[in-house]
Amino acid sequence: MTAAEEDETQRPERPSGRKKTDERAGGGQGDGRADEAGRGADRVSAPQAMRRAADQLRELLGRAPESVSAVRPTDDGWQADVEVLEVERVPGTTSVMASYRVQLDEEGELLAYERTRRYTRGQVDRGR
Repeated sequence: MTAAEEDETQRPERPSGRKKTDERAGGGQGDGRADEAGRGADRVSAPQAMRRAADQLRELLGRAPESVSAVRPTDDGWQADVEVLEVERVPGTTSVMASYRVQLDEEGELLAYERTRRYTRGQVDRGR
């Protein structure tokens, strides 16, 4: 047994919550039944949705997102809120930030986006 094979056999398998591709397609040892809703086979995970939302918004705006502040599943895919530096100022607490709401399909492709808020970096939301 090679070192690579040994590493593979000793590595614990983490549950991902998703079936393997060949099982979803019925080519594995699964029972061949389709997903109960008939969809979701190509749905990206929440972390993948976050990365894709930020990457695609960067491509459209020409600005690098600072963070993804929210991500939630929808019936049609994902919705993410992405924070972007719009105007850099000195001191940095006066820089203008914007929140964008990004809609992604199940495969992580951008369907729509809109700016929902502009604020200074030093601004803190008050409790509701």
